[in-house]
Amino acid sequence: MRPALISAFALSAAVSCQLVVPLLHRRAEAAPPSQRTFNHNQKIMDLNSGPGLVLPPDSGAPSKTDPPPHYGGGGVILSDVIGRDRSINLFAGFIRDIESTSVRLDDPSKNTTVLAPLNSAVESLPRKPWEDPREYGALGPNAYEGGDGHERAQKNIQRFVEAHLIPVGIWSKGQKVKPLLGDREVWWEEKEDGTRMIQPGDIEVVEVSSSVANGEVWILKKVRNYA
Repeated sequence: MRPALISAFALSAAVSCQLVVPLLHRRAEAAPPSQRTFNHNQKIMDLNSGPGLVLPPDSGAPSKTDPPPHYGGGGVILSDVIGRDRSINLFAGFIRDIESTSVRLDDPSKNTTVLAPLNSAVESLPRKPWEDPREYGALGPNAYEGGDGHERAQKNIQRFVEAHLIPVGIWSKGQKVKPLLGDREVWWEEKEDGTRMIQPGDIEVVEVSSSVANGEVWILKKVRNYA
């Protein structure tokens, strides 16, 4: 009886293994998307149209779980933090898409105060940052199609970004400075409640989200009028 009993147990174990292994394989295949690798560098289209810019995947409100960085120097620079706050990731994507501005923020020797409009401010513009009514008037509705159109769009985005970059690292109250684009000086004032306002334009500064070795990131409630 004992040999027969041992054979029965062996057969039962073999059948169990054949059932369990496929089950584990199926469970692995059914893993939720959150446990799979995701490529955050994929290209997406900004504002549902345009020249195909590289932007972060989330354009929601400022994160409540990640505190804003205030490094105040050291080895951290603007290029390390510009994409951290999701509430300005449209503008951060524009910066990265333009080589000259991306290189500037990555250069520890060049100080910059970045005036980054909220996503909602960019989305509420009457036209996209890469659009120019004069180019539509001269070239028609396909002004930004093809290679030449893409180049025009890139130049317009560069103008938009440079109008929001102040070439100083520590920007003092009342200090008048010309942005990288334009001859008109800008400065900021402080209201009684401590709110900073960019002038001209009376644009509210929502917060100074980052302070690093080569400058700061200021989040703006509106877009600067640079036309």
